[in-house]
Amino acid sequence: MPYSVSVPGRVNLIGEHIDYLGYAVLPMAIQRRITLDFTPRLDRTISVRSEAYGTRTFDWQPELLPYAQGDFGNYIKAAALAVGQRWGVGPGFEGVVTGTIPAAAGLSSSSALVTAVTLALLQVQGIEPDFEALMEVLPEGERYVGTRGGGMDHAVCLAGRAGCALRIGFEPVTVAPEPVPETWAFFVAHSLQRAEKSGAARAAYNHKRALAQAGDPAALRHAWSERDRVGQAIEAMRRADIGRFGELLHASHASLRDDLEVSCEKADALVMACRAAGAPGARIMGAGFGGYVLGVCERRHRDEMLARLEHDHFRRLPEREAFPDYLLAVEASDGALQLL
Repeated sequence: MPYSVSVPGRVNLIGEHIDYLGYAVLPMAIQRRITLDFTPRLDRTISVRSEAYGTRTFDWQPELLPYAQGDFGNYIKAAALAVGQRWGVGPGFEGVVTGTIPAAAGLSSSSALVTAVTLALLQVQGIEPDFEALMEVLPEGERYVGTRGGGMDHAVCLAGRAGCALRIGFEPVTVAPEPVPETWAFFVAHSLQRAEKSGAARAAYNHKRALAQAGDPAALRHAWSERDRVGQAIEAMRRADIGRFGELLHASHASLRDDLEVSCEKADALVMACRAAGAPGARIMGAGFGGYVLGVCERRHRDEMLARLEHDHFRRLPEREAFPDYLLAVEASDGALQLL
């Protein structure tokens, strides 16, 4: 009997590079998703096919040797290891993964894939997913691919709620919905520089985490100021004060650029272009080093503002043709557990 799981990507409104320090963040799940259609097997074979990346097939064992660095199959093995270590190795499945989340762009396509495979394996075993238990294994499980991230991505992919951002706290993990004002709209614009967390950007990301944990003054200056901006952004959202919220996005970008040094020239230029097009605020998002910039605007002005950004910034950049989703409106959407 065939089954299906659907896991959203996410945008982090504010609170970048601080979840791994235990500070609260404010992301939201979006309408772009990873879908895994699968059929259970009687043996322990896991086989997943992707139109973009091919088929990866392996025998599910308590220990799994990784594929080559950067191979999408490592995210499948990460999920298998996470489930095996917490619930035990069981039957596998044959599946096909499709999706609308752009890869290597800061929208959490990798965490969505790990989460989708994890949910599929649990369903094959007849185990009903539990948010708290999943959050015990998913962040650590994804480190199999070498990224020393926090738990934000998995929490919002699981628990996202339509129309809301989530205030996610840690130690222990807590989730509280924060309604997005109906008059606000969010969008993402691509810097046209890939942020491959399986390549050099992964090492840089891990290095920034290590600096913060070691007490580097600049890294801590970013972390402490960003922690404060999360609380201030929630208050601005509750007051529907988009001007103040935009100021906080710009301050976040400046801190990521100057203190943590995870921005790049293309992202910096794009943030300025968003501002010139009329966005009250914009900032680089995700691990950094490229990928998407997030922006906020009045919903009634969104189409006009995006058209201006297209005309004034992207039209003169021929490399945009390699990024078909370089300019997207994003909406707060339900997480995977809301849909099971």
